[in-house]
Amino acid sequence: MARDQGLLVDLQSFASRESWASSPATRAVMRGNRSRDTRPERILRSAVYALGLRYRVAFPPMSGLRRTADMVFTRAKVAVFVDGCYWHGCPEHYRPARKNSDFWKKKIESNQERDRQTQALLQEEGWSVIRVWEHEDVDVAAARIAETVRNRGDVSIPTPENRERLD
Repeated sequence: MARDQGLLVDLQSFASRESWASSPATRAVMRGNRSRDTRPERILRSAVYALGLRYRVAFPPMSGLRRTADMVFTRAKVAVFVDGCYWHGCPEHYRPARKNSDFWKKKIESNQERDRQTQALLQEEGWSVIRVWEHEDVDVAAARIAETVRNRGDVSIPTPENRERLD
């Protein structure tokens, strides 16, 4: 059953084909990494939700854009990306890989270039882009998101001043 689901790797076939992974174990670990609903994303979403904001999850901010933001506030045109320190090359926490270092260097650089392209495309269309590093304080990041959404004119967001009117 595990083999049918692709959970087991045949070591002989692994050695014969070309793979970016340095070993079957590395390949299995990397395949297990989530592309959405990561722990930092879930924690940030919870904090933003607690502030009364509602958003779309893993949603393309613009039609025709084959990239999704982690949280999208469509009315306010705010896209939030939660960036992992390793995957996006955090200047504070990123440590280069020791094995297969050329591959990983190119991978991280291409992630950063894609991030820059996405941000530029969205900003050209009037979107505000917020990037949150996974190590950032969740409450500070949530407050920054809430302030940006409110400042962009989404009046459906509760504030201390309008909370009674919206209830």
